[in-house]
Amino acid sequence: MIDKPAAAAAPPSFSPLARAVIDSVGEGIVVFDSQGRLLFANSAARRVIDGQNGDVRNRLQTLGARFAALKSGAQPLGEAAILASGPQTLADRERQAILETLQDTSGKLAETARRLGISRTTLWRRLKAYGLDGFRPTR
Repeated sequence: MIDKPAAAAAPPSFSPLARAVIDSVGEGIVVFDSQGRLLFANSAARRVIDGQNGDVRNRLQTLGARFAALKSGAQPLGEAAILASGPQTLADRERQAILETLQDTSGKLAETARRLGISRTTLWRRLKAYGLDGFRPTR
């Protein structure tokens, strides 16, 4: 008897029920497969990542997403990125305010600092502390 070659595995998909459950969560959830390809994003996450060209995972990290490995037993299935529904700590709120103002000013540091009421040096220190010193606006 001759063995047939194994068929290529179909990309994982979500049932309509799974999509509805993930979509009902208030936090943004993005699911990646084991190769890092985006499989699904609920409506809260789509508002954040729609129109993003480039590395969505890095954008989610910049926004403070938590990442969790998805496994079935010992087999890795991928990972999920979870965006909090809103900033929780004072530092999170400050980081979010800086990000939003940077977006509004198209990344202009002097204008961002002026709008936030801080010096450019303070802004630069905050950007470095929050890992945003390589920030590029998405417009």
